[in-house]
Amino acid sequence: MKPAIRLAVIGVPVIIVLSLVFGSSGDELPSDTGQPSASNEKQSAADIRAEEDAEIAEQPPGLSDPAMKEIASELVSSANSSTLDWRSRYGAIEDTGDGLGYTAGIVGFCSGTSDMLDLVERYTAAHPDNPLAPFLPALRKVNGSGSHEGLDPGFTDAWKLAAQDEAFRTAQEETRDRLYFEPAVRQAKLDGLGPLGQYIYYDAMVLHGPDDSATGFYGIREAALADADTVAEGGDEEEYLDIFLDASKKAILAKRKGRDTSRIDTMQMTFLDAGNFKLATPLEWRVYGKTFRIPAA
Repeated sequence: MKPAIRLAVIGVPVIIVLSLVFGSSGDELPSDTGQPSASNEKQSAADIRAEEDAEIAEQPPGLSDPAMKEIASELVSSANSSTLDWRSRYGAIEDTGDGLGYTAGIVGFCSGTSDMLDLVERYTAAHPDNPLAPFLPALRKVNGSGSHEGLDPGFTDAWKLAAQDEAFRTAQEETRDRLYFEPAVRQAKLDGLGPLGQYIYYDAMVLHGPDDSATGFYGIREAALADADTVAEGGDEEEYLDIFLDASKKAILAKRKGRDTSRIDTMQMTFLDAGNFKLATPLEWRVYGKTFRIPAA
């Protein structure tokens, strides 16, 4: 936007005033340059969002159903923490040696990847006297690194203490849903995927992060789209998910060679090979050499 022009001198020659209305050639400046205004762009984005919401509303609930969300939470927890009891992980915290600093909570919030900082900032805004509040300056400083500077000693104990508070447990669930679950399920539904595809997207969002780098969720999706159409585009669901999982596996190995990929090989591919697109129970799979089961509802 051009800065506003103010005439401070009374009696300015008319030609100067006219120059504000007409171009140098004397032609009147067009009132519409053909470029969308910011308000029009926002309205357009809002319209697109509304159309997508309407499209999603016409679909079955999928993982948005509480019972299905519980199954997805147990599946992700089996791969992340080797337990189906994801609620036991609120107070869990450790440095796994992956270069992301401390990993903690129900989906592995990391001190090096912004999501832990996001969680603690929001929790502290609502509950200023919580045990983690004194560590916020250090969390901001180490974000983007694997450093513990300013966090040791005391941060791990503070996390465990905070996890005894129902408000912090709720904050973890809200952050999980806002950053990972809801965006993943929404995108999966727009891509025409059923519960299995929605879970695969959710797991990938948690594991790789919601970014568009080659090893981030959106980058992986773009790589899959280069080789296959989504169901919404007329593609085959099994073919698309197979290609997406292959891209996800490559992203895992790109981060660290030799890393275990059983969450794809003997877990997600097991469901896909069985054609269980509805993620119907009973479910049985192996991850990291351990067998898990979810009985029939």
